[in-house]
Amino acid sequence: MIERSKVTCFSGHRRLPEDITELKNSLESAITGLIEQGVIYFGAGGALGFDMLAEETVLQMKQRYPQTRLILVLPCPPEQQTLKWNDVQRKQYNEIMAKADKVRILSPTYTSNCMLERNRHMVDNSGHLVCYLRKDYGGTFYTVNYAKKQGINILRL
Repeated sequence: MIERSKVTCFSGHRRLPEDITELKNSLESAITGLIEQGVIYFGAGGALGFDMLAEETVLQMKQRYPQTRLILVLPCPPEQQTLKWNDVQRKQYNEIMAKADKVRILSPTYTSNCMLERNRHMVDNSGHLVCYLRKDYGGTFYTVNYAKKQGINILRL
């Protein structure tokens, strides 16, 4: 069993600002700080937007911090999660999957609540949540509130 204090998960919106420079810098700073506190495992859900940005950032940071591990926690099989995505998005997703240290698929098929279950699973197994939250509704809003109730450390970018 992995100690929760060594695990961080991510949650954020699918739509990012046009210029992500500030967000990416904040994300790198947050991840660096967590690594320096002993975090090794970073879990992300494979969604478009913030998830992919976080996954790519963790993979880049492995060059400086080789002990770091990226765990993809997918809500359903990849071909179902990416069904409505374009070719560029699928290619990016597949490249991240190929470089991840572990891929866990929670449901054998897409269901109406598999995204919610993925988010709960990540929070339930983490000591930290790094989030990009700009709206008071939706999946990220729910996940942040769930994480507050669970008492985990929340870093809001």
